[in-house]
Amino acid sequence: MPAENLPSSFNGIHYFAEGWKLVRLPGIRRYVIIPLLVNIVLLGGAFIWLFQRLGQWIPAVLSHVPDWLQWLSYLLWPLSVISIVLVFSYFFSTLANWIAAPFCGLLAEQLEGRLTGKPLPDSGWMAMFKDIPRIMKRELQKLGYYLPRALGLLLLYFVPGFGQTVTPVLWFLFSAWMLSIQYCDYPFDNHKVSFHQMRSALRQHKTANMQFGAMVSLFTMIPILNLAIMPVAVCGATAMWVDRYRMQHARH
Repeated sequence: MPAENLPSSFNGIHYFAEGWKLVRLPGIRRYVIIPLLVNIVLLGGAFIWLFQRLGQWIPAVLSHVPDWLQWLSYLLWPLSVISIVLVFSYFFSTLANWIAAPFCGLLAEQLEGRLTGKPLPDSGWMAMFKDIPRIMKRELQKLGYYLPRALGLLLLYFVPGFGQTVTPVLWFLFSAWMLSIQYCDYPFDNHKVSFHQMRSALRQHKTANMQFGAMVSLFTMIPILNLAIMPVAVCGATAMWVDRYRMQHARH
């Protein structure tokens, strides 16, 4: 089998680190500007507001813990903070992705052309604007996949004791998977690969994709660094697409 058909041996952490390098490539930087600005305005403003409210929300969350588990408050307090920040960061990063989705797709398209030396046909700004209805339909598919699973985790959280200790871990893992889907979907969608096919392809390398999504999730919670995370994640996911999936799934 030719070497170019072999799957990459790099893990998800490698591709996340690659994203930080690729986002600075000459010729790519101009496609980073709009996703970066959307993330700065939306995620930056949301986190400022969140940290002003945490002092009120944490006691309200802990009030659902029964008296016989109050001795665990030293553990439940940080877990509650992590849960709120995880949910909040994922919600607002998803909202930012909705707004910036056409520009993230364009960034993935241009970077793929740069990495492979084979620009996609009908690429560029005008093609992006024509594709907006299809891109928004794809975002709705992701939302339909996400909502019932997120609702199940939310209901689990209110199971006394068990929910407050287990749900933060499950939510982090779920967020890692969803963020991998969110960002890897841009290069897949540029090649018109269906949402179902894309998920099946990602499951074949689930450990690497969970690693990638976990790194994105962690950095989404870190002030300042989280402002740049959207274009970085798009670039890292595009590099993974080129190495792992392009030979099998590309239609151009």
